[in-house]
Amino acid sequence: MFGIGMPEMIIILVIALIVIGPQKLPELAKSLGKGLAEFKKATDDFQKNVQEEARKSDEKVESPPQVAAAEQSHVTTPVQPAHSVPADKVESPKV
Repeated sequence: MFGIGMPEMIIILVIALIVIGPQKLPELAKSLGKGLAEFKKATDDFQKNVQEEARKSDEKVESPPQVAAAEQSHVTTPVQPAHSVPADKVESPKV
């Protein structure tokens, strides 16, 4: 869990028993358990919301309506040259 083995856990519990006392220790353990459960629930909810928002943003990026419609139609428009010269103004090369 946190890298705490059985001997360390026993030492921590003995010190807690001495400092807090045998009457208050069960109450403290119960409230600590409830607090940890609420914290775990809050973090799970936060992770769920972040993943949901990431999924929604991925869906928007992958297929925006304009890009998806253009990809499906396969219609190409002719490209106009930047500088077009009228046909009557074109000079033929002199030999």
